[in-house]
Amino acid sequence: MIEVIKRQTGAAFRLKKGQKLKVIDPNGEQVSDMVLFNAKDTREKISSGKTLDFEESILISQGDHLWSNRSNQMMEILEDTNGRNDFLLAPCSPETFQIMYNNNEYHPSCFENLYTNLEKFEIQPDEIPTAFNIFMNVQFDTNGKLSVDPPLSKAGDYVLFEAKMDLLVGLTACSAEDSNGGSFKPIHYEIID
Repeated sequence: MIEVIKRQTGAAFRLKKGQKLKVIDPNGEQVSDMVLFNAKDTREKISSGKTLDFEESILISQGDHLWSNRSNQMMEILEDTNGRNDFLLAPCSPETFQIMYNNNEYHPSCFENLYTNLEKFEIQPDEIPTAFNIFMNVQFDTNGKLSVDPPLSKAGDYVLFEAKMDLLVGLTACSAEDSNGGSFKPIHYEIID
């Protein structure tokens, strides 16, 4: 069954070892931030550093694994129809909009959407790690200067993951203008046994 994450919101759910998670961009050009925790011990969580280290790449896609802070495989990417994801940048937060957008008004953020949805699993805000940013198009020049360009994902693009352990998953429809080509759209997901 397809589940819908409305624009600028999030969801959190359990995923058993061996189950598959399909994250779908139904309209195109929409990022989804994903964080993972070991369901049996939430001190073990997804690690950008370990993943980039063990996969020997900053472009994580089909055939790669997402690794934990304890050097265990958490997920394998079985299919990726878009092929461009980011694992460098942190989830957008209230401070993101203050510092980078000069916006001091309230603004929905992935950080808030992750921790408020993960509260039911007793995960605190300070425990939210760097997210795996599905469909996010971060570019970098020869000097290392980063830029966030509109996602390359088209309507219907998806990434299919397989859980390598029992997981708690946090997932968003990203709230940052620059990450999503200037507009906000939903994200769909499906859990496949």
